[in-house]
Amino acid sequence: MTVAPGTLVLAGTPIGDIADAPPRLAEELAGADVVAAEDTRRLRRLTQALGVQPKGRVVSYFEGNEAARTPELVEALMGGARVLLVTDAGMPSVSDPGYRLVAAAVEKDIKVTAVPGPSAVLTALALSGLPVDRFCFEGFLPRKAGERLSRLREVADERRTLVYFEAPHRLDDTLAAMAEVFGAERRAAVCRELTKTYEEIKRGPVGELAEWAAEGVRGEITVVVEGAPEKAEELDADELVRRVRVREEAGERRKEAIAAVAVEAGVPKREVFDAVVAAKTAQKPL
Repeated sequence: MTVAPGTLVLAGTPIGDIADAPPRLAEELAGADVVAAEDTRRLRRLTQALGVQPKGRVVSYFEGNEAARTPELVEALMGGARVLLVTDAGMPSVSDPGYRLVAAAVEKDIKVTAVPGPSAVLTALALSGLPVDRFCFEGFLPRKAGERLSRLREVADERRTLVYFEAPHRLDDTLAAMAEVFGAERRAAVCRELTKTYEEIKRGPVGELAEWAAEGVRGEITVVVEGAPEKAEELDADELVRRVRVREEAGERRKEAIAAVAVEAGVPKREVFDAVVAAKTAQKPL
């Protein structure tokens, strides 16, 4: 007798407030044949808070054993099991274990479904105050400074809003690197401890946020960064200088004029500043 394949269920879990747990989560936890959890201890706390007791087998499924355990879970699915995958917080496979298992299940034509739940990516994006019509999720940046700068340069001209995860102890370095690559005036929002007791949304130019983060930040961090401004036209150095001059003649201070022209031209503030300095050195009238 041929056994029909089971179902893989990806379940979103609270990113902070346990009350945000999807109504179906308790039902799936209680009824699954196998529950694969990123951290079985955190799963135990979650089930206790929800008042449920998994009837099925509970196994760990984390970065360290993901490759080795995937075939075992696929075998269970092929045998008709309902396998529930949960991570520590948010949706599985979004910078968490899950992708390998989904890909393997799809390859075997096993049904994959989801219990939609909380997402730090979408929550931060909605709270950021930045454009949300188009965005891209970039996950975690590399730890090494050179690799981090290279990755940021790849998206320096990206028009869509950017969303990143970051560890609190690396946040200041990451924001400083963003200020260097994107320009210190690029708008951003640091979303800390979303839905938790000490939730905080810090908004402002990325350069200012880097200074703020240098004092030390704790908690789970999601960073949302404004996309690159549209470049209506390529302006040469002489035109940048001319526009600064016009603004100064209208009463603006040079610092503010440079910042405004940089935004107008869609270029880093440093580029306008360097053009002004070069013009002064060449004794071109401002």
